[in-house]
Amino acid sequence: MKHTNLYIIISVVLAFANACKSPEGKGTANKKAVQEAKVGGKENKEHDHTHPHAHEAKKAEGIHLSKAQASTVGLEFGGLSKVKINDFITATGTLGLPPNAYSSVSAKADGFIKGSQKYVEGAYIKQGTVIAYLENPEFILKQQKYLEIKAELVYLKQEMARQQTLLKAKAGVQKNVQKLRSEVAIKQAQLEGMAKFLHYLGINTAQLTTQNIRRQVAITAPMSGYITSINMHNGVYVAPSRELMEIVDEGHLHIELDVFEKDVALVAEEQKITYSVPALGKKQYRGTVHVIGKEFNKANKTVRIHGHLQKVRPRFIKDLFVTAKIWLNNQSVDALSDEAIIRDGTATFVFAGKAHGKGELEFIPIKVITGTTDNGYTSVKLMDKIPAGMRLVTKGAYYVYAQSKAGEVGHEH
Repeated sequence: MKHTNLYIIISVVLAFANACKSPEGKGTANKKAVQEAKVGGKENKEHDHTHPHAHEAKKAEGIHLSKAQASTVGLEFGGLSKVKINDFITATGTLGLPPNAYSSVSAKADGFIKGSQKYVEGAYIKQGTVIAYLENPEFILKQQKYLEIKAELVYLKQEMARQQTLLKAKAGVQKNVQKLRSEVAIKQAQLEGMAKFLHYLGINTAQLTTQNIRRQVAITAPMSGYITSINMHNGVYVAPSRELMEIVDEGHLHIELDVFEKDVALVAEEQKITYSVPALGKKQYRGTVHVIGKEFNKANKTVRIHGHLQKVRPRFIKDLFVTAKIWLNNQSVDALSDEAIIRDGTATFVFAGKAHGKGELEFIPIKVITGTTDNGYTSVKLMDKIPAGMRLVTKGAYYVYAQSKAGEVGHEH
């Protein structure tokens, strides 16, 4: 117990002696010892009483550099610059096709589907390829009727020629010639109409004889492209109004973007577009703004933008979601060089400085919101006004930042 008391006494004496050796002097050491013996609010109150100007001094400290230091590290001052930075706006949409890129396949008459080929959705098909056959007994009757009319017309023409010869020899009757001429005209009209109908079905009348009458006609692809839907199978009865298949030609693939109302004024034709299809990966593709829509969508407050794509493009999947950036050319914005901007965690700021006394500079940080970076410059928006008499540090800001950190470490001690 005695040894313990002795140890405490020696420690107190040594602490007191060290305090007396400090530059603060003996009187200050005594006050410090008294303060250490006090606790709680009383200690703080005593400290404020002992140093009446402590808070004002701390507030006035700021960040300081000598002019010689500023010159050594190459500090430069200036203001915000108006720089043309290629800023962008974001938009979403889909890959689309113009109306003439879609084609519906349907039967040209009523009938049963026969010989349907084994196509699936997503398959590529060439124009003129046979998809299936349409069968209907009426086709046989139409071809038969055509051949009958054709034969009757041959006879009527021959009879009219004979009657005209008799009329010239004054052995015929004018009325018979006129009647035959009328009958020939009627049969020619019937034959021409029937030929057009058979051609529409896909039957070549120039080669039609009694030996090659058929009950089926081919259903062919009207254009080359990808199959997006199939709605038929063998044995099903179909009418011309029914869509059997849809084909799309992605040669005219474009991008349809919805731009918000607040951004519409910034968009112009020929601006560059970069876009990606999240469902297909992160690869970026390029295009240009081609047409700005003339209709405002009141529901989602957007305007439709039509863009043309460059040759390298994603594969087309109908109605797939797209994210895009529209790059705004020739937009002058307030900007600073990248070396003037300090990023510390989530905070971003710049420094402003001015002369402070003889041979010294004072600095303060100003928070900013940064935008797009291009060619070494970043668009910025100041959160506070630059105090009167101060200018922004445009070069060497990191040295000022380092000095501020050194000051913080010094205060901790």
